[in-house]
Amino acid sequence: MKSIIKIILCLFIGTTVTSCVSKKQFLALQTDYDNANAELGKCGESLNRYMTELGVCQEDLSRLGNSNKNTKNTLALRQEQIVDLREQLADCKGQRDRQMTQVGDLTVLSQAANDNIRETLSQLEHKDKYIQLLQAAKTKADSINLALAVNLKGVLQAGIDDNDVEVKVDKTVVFINLSDKMLYESGSAKITSRANEVLGKIAKIIESRPELEVMVEGYTDNVPIKNDCIDDNWDLSVKRASSVVRVLQHTYNIDPNRLIAAGRGEFNSLASNDTEEGRSTNRRTRIIIMPKLDQFYDLLNPGNAPD
Repeated sequence: MKSIIKIILCLFIGTTVTSCVSKKQFLALQTDYDNANAELGKCGESLNRYMTELGVCQEDLSRLGNSNKNTKNTLALRQEQIVDLREQLADCKGQRDRQMTQVGDLTVLSQAANDNIRETLSQLEHKDKYIQLLQAAKTKADSINLALAVNLKGVLQAGIDDNDVEVKVDKTVVFINLSDKMLYESGSAKITSRANEVLGKIAKIIESRPELEVMVEGYTDNVPIKNDCIDDNWDLSVKRASSVVRVLQHTYNIDPNRLIAAGRGEFNSLASNDTEEGRSTNRRTRIIIMPKLDQFYDLLNPGNAPD
């Protein structure tokens, strides 16, 4: 019995001693475990930080790769531009060489060219003087025509219907349109007494300008005419112009060398012949006061230009 008790006591003591040692180990192990967990947490944080840094590095690497690609493309483009510029430079050098050759040729010809230039300038100066002469002549002609038109309007306005007389300046001439009803008897070339009064006033102006010529043009409408004295409108227009010229010559002593009689028939009309008003407008006689043709041609002759 005592032996069993001893055995039990020994077992109890052994168990108690064993239990005490295991608890200390457990606490030590628990501490190690906690420390290990703490270190593991730190390692996890470090791992996350390293992973983030790795992602940033990979992005930088990708960006650098793209930048490197762009740099290579830019470099290739620059190399192409360099090649193109070199070709342009070579072309410019070629042009320069050709121009230098041309300059050399021009140097050889410079004396002859200078002589030609001097001659050309001399000709241009002569022509410029001639142009100035023409401009002065035109200005003078314009002034004379304006004064002539004013004088004609002044002497013709009294006692004459405006519809029967029209005075105009056209380019280098002054002309007077006279209606047929004032000048002629109906359907004939016979001058009326009223026409003699008007032609007398015009004759005074013509006489005061001996350097000018006078052309009388007859016009008709398109209504056909034929009788014992007149064959057609051509004939009537010429006869009417001749009647006016005869009055200027024989009645008012205008030099016949200054007078021209012309017929235009029914052509060169001013208005439509479809109405009576239009036909009346077209039946007219035009007296044109203009420079003499020989004076005009002399004016156009370069030989008459001043030196």
